[in-house]
Amino acid sequence: MFEPPSPPGFVLPEKSCDCHVHLFGPFDRYPLSQRRLYTPAPAPTDDLLAILDRAGVGRAVLVQPSAYATDNRCLLDACAAHPDRFRMVAVIDAGTDTRELERMNALGVRGVRLNLASSGGRSGGETARLMRETASRIAPFGWHLQMFVPVATIAEIAPLVRDLPVAVVFDHMGKPDAARGLAQAGVPELIDLLATGRTWVKLSGPYRVSADDYGNTHVAALARALFDANPDRMVWGSDWPHIGQHAGRHDEVAPPVAYRPLDYGRLLTALSEWVPQADLARVLVRNPAVLYGFS
Repeated sequence: MFEPPSPPGFVLPEKSCDCHVHLFGPFDRYPLSQRRLYTPAPAPTDDLLAILDRAGVGRAVLVQPSAYATDNRCLLDACAAHPDRFRMVAVIDAGTDTRELERMNALGVRGVRLNLASSGGRSGGETARLMRETASRIAPFGWHLQMFVPVATIAEIAPLVRDLPVAVVFDHMGKPDAARGLAQAGVPELIDLLATGRTWVKLSGPYRVSADDYGNTHVAALARALFDANPDRMVWGSDWPHIGQHAGRHDEVAPPVAYRPLDYGRLLTALSEWVPQADLARVLVRNPAVLYGFS
């Protein structure tokens, strides 16, 4: 179902890491949440491994997708089967007890995601409450808080981010509209937060910040500004399997949402256009090893 990637436009360093991928299925073993906003097609571990191997990517970070809500079993089982290759960012709620957090930590979970963009966003106050509550629970494990929020929300929560007891990672370059430039609300605050060393950014999802699958001059300018703000706090992610647009609600009779037919190799090549050649190993190997605890 997934096309093999073309060769990236550069030689990948050993132990390169894709820091943002999802898994789906098999659904008879890992059923989707009844509260999901979309229905994905299968994208199992073997398909991901085939893509990674073909591209020369040695490691990956599995990010719990919203279609599984807080049922982390699919990704946790993949981590258990490939402990040297995978780390994970989970999703938890009030029912996730300390014993389960300890089990997740042993299996390779290194962060918890708050996805407040897919569901339409939350107010700054509600987002701050969720951040404080989650950070207090994960701080004893040394985990980070991964945020998927509208870029304007970053401007509202920036003071809180500075005071949290955990590092904060922003998905998909902070999710701005790249064509609106670096002055739009949230981007200057994100650049300032990077200087603290407690904030990280994923250089991922060019199609989430622009109308172009692999980015354009606006995306390149955004990525370079973020990288220049703190090269040691940048990681890269493919966002595989590239979930397409969906209506924002689930319907049992609706067909699965189509994946974007993107070339994984071209996504890697785009990174090489945003980051100096001499710094690719930093973004692909050294920074992920620090953030996710790879050896």
